[in-house]
Amino acid sequence: MLKDFDAVAIIAVSDTDRARAFYTDVLGLDAPEDGPGGTMAFKTGGVMLLLYPSEFAGTNKANAVVFGVEGIDDIVADLQAKGAEFATYPEMGMTMDGPIHVDGEVRLVWVKDPDGNLIHLNQGMA
Repeated sequence: MLKDFDAVAIIAVSDTDRARAFYTDVLGLDAPEDGPGGTMAFKTGGVMLLLYPSEFAGTNKANAVVFGVEGIDDIVADLQAKGAEFATYPEMGMTMDGPIHVDGEVRLVWVKDPDGNLIHLNQGMA
C-alpha cells in the first residue's frame, strides 16, 4: 500500500535556531526550507529530514535518523573539531576506535544533536 510513496524522517527539537545551527554548521546540511509552525525541511540525499518544534524534543532514546556514509573517520574528526557530542555503547561488545564502534568493515557512530536526539552514522552496512 505505501511502498511507492516517499517517506520523511522527522526529529523534534526544542529550539529551532539552535537546531538550524547544529544541522547546518556541525552536520553540514544545506540551509533548510522553512515551513509552517517553525518546521524546517533539509534535503539529505534522497530523503527529506524534517525538524519541528516540540516540548517532547530529546525524549526518544532510539536513533532519530541513520545516514549510510563513506569516510566515517574523516567525518568523525570534523565533527569532533566542531565540538559534537557522541554517544557510545560499550555493551554492544564492539571494538572502540575513539567514539567509533568497529566490527570488521562495519564502523558505527552516534552523534547527539543539541536536544540529545541520536544521529546514527554507519559505514560498511548494506
